Amino acid sequence: MLPVCNTQAALTSCPTPEKAVDQLVMSATTPASGRVYLVGAGPGDPALLTLRAVECLAEANLVIYDRLVPQELLRYAPKARTLGVADLPEPHADRHPRVCELMIEAARRGETVVRLKGGDPWIFGRGGEEAAALKAAGIEYEVVPGVTAALAAATASGIPLTERNLASSVTLVTGHECPGKTPTVDWASLARLPGTLAIYMGLSRLPEIFATLITHGKPAACPAACVEWAGTNRQRTVVGTLSDLPERVRVAGLSGPVIILIGHVVALRDQLQWFERRPLFGVSVIVTRPRHQAAEMIRRFEQLGARVFHQPVVEIGPPPDPTAVDAALDRLHEFDWLVFTSANGVSAFLDRLLQRGQDLRRLGGLRLAAIGSQTAAALERYHLRPDYTPEEFTSESLASGLVAHVRQKRVLLARADRGRETLLETLRELCSVQQVAAYSQRDVESLEPHVAEILRSQEAIVVTLTSSNIARGFLRMIGPELRAAVGKRIHLASISPVTSAAIREAGCPVSAEAKKYTSEGLIEAVVEWAATSSP
Repeated sequence: MLPVCNTQAALTSCPTPEKAVDQLVMSATTPASGRVYLVGAGPGDPALLTLRAVECLAEANLVIYDRLVPQELLRYAPKARTLGVADLPEPHADRHPRVCELMIEAARRGETVVRLKGGDPWIFGRGGEEAAALKAAGIEYEVVPGVTAALAAATASGIPLTERNLASSVTLVTGHECPGKTPTVDWASLARLPGTLAIYMGLSRLPEIFATLITHGKPAACPAACVEWAGTNRQRTVVGTLSDLPERVRVAGLSGPVIILIGHVVALRDQLQWFERRPLFGVSVIVTRPRHQAAEMIRRFEQLGARVFHQPVVEIGPPPDPTAVDAALDRLHEFDWLVFTSANGVSAFLDRLLQRGQDLRRLGGLRLAAIGSQTAAALERYHLRPDYTPEEFTSESLASGLVAHVRQKRVLLARADRGRETLLETLRELCSVQQVAAYSQRDVESLEPHVAEILRSQEAIVVTLTSSNIARGFLRMIGPELRAAVGKRIHLASISPVTSAAIREAGCPVSAEAKKYTSEGLIEAVVEWAATSSP
């Protein structure tokens, strides 16, 4: 988070918003048709992003985001160009004016701009200065609050900022004032306050700040805590007193961003902490499902405390031969069974039926089979229920289970344009069977840059693989260099024995395998692995 000049006294030696505006806006009378949203991104946990923030991101043509804003939040801006402030070529001191210029220029082009800022825009975030520049330029803007770091640190560390028996007030203060101006933080008065102190950007001056507080009367034994990456999966909390916390922080190697909490409420952490006790806290997970299927799995992992990255391995598209799908739909009356081997097949096939102006009455003479619970759930979204679903969600189990039902019958398989032929080959010996490619699968050629970065780091990570195709595609995508780390710091979690076999055929070990071959079963397998094997 960048330092901010936010006190009246600072105006004598820091540039005022008005002076900054004069430097940034050459022609404030130019009409503007665009709009800027100054949006608080919160501490970084996607679940703590406000609904209004998500709405603004969905509308954005351009997102300008701060260094501390995680890449995961950018998924809420699917149509926007994105620009990281840290990537601007200007030196640190010159980036803020350039950010204001970029917002004004884009808005004057008629674009919708989201300025995505860590925490809350108006709490040590320079949001007031940016709003003043927009106002002077005649740009319409809206400020969207975010969860500020002190609130995130307090909640996620189990340290309430106020508690009726211990603290009836809380003070937010910066530990790093605007360079070149006369210091205005009155540490002597703060030392006498009986409530809680929450200090932003004070890590580099921690020994000095604490020594000053003690000099002005704050007891050396007063409880204090430093919370690093507050409210995220990377959070670390170090607790001590004013006298010993600086050394504890040095030994722990905290490097920021850090919120410092001082007061008797810190003593409540032992009994109130919950965030760091979640089963996947400290575990990083890559979800490899296609984009339209990944959201629920990502949400579940995040609820369990994991830091989640999304790296689709295949993309789902229209069928390679739409006329073949239409021909199969025209001949539905000729079949006895309609068999689906994936939720994608259900959606693609039935959506095409509806797009042609027909409805589900066309399925009235058919019996339906689904390979597993998720495929069955996809049917239920169309108010249909399968007549058969195997106990084990594999092609082998589906084939063996259908043997008693399809002998001498006519069967239509709706599936992807590629995949295992086990089901087709088994049924051919028993009945008349035809298959149609209801949708296509296309391999994603390369890793997302931020996923490649995390895989190349020294951080341990779990990769969830939900099919044989996805397993083979992921291992091909990462290349031999990263494959060498599989089983060491890159751990593969498989949804089924069939997927595990594909992983082992590629020469890689499997760290976790689902007992129930569903997404939830895979998540349970990762939780079990983390309880016994995670670093």
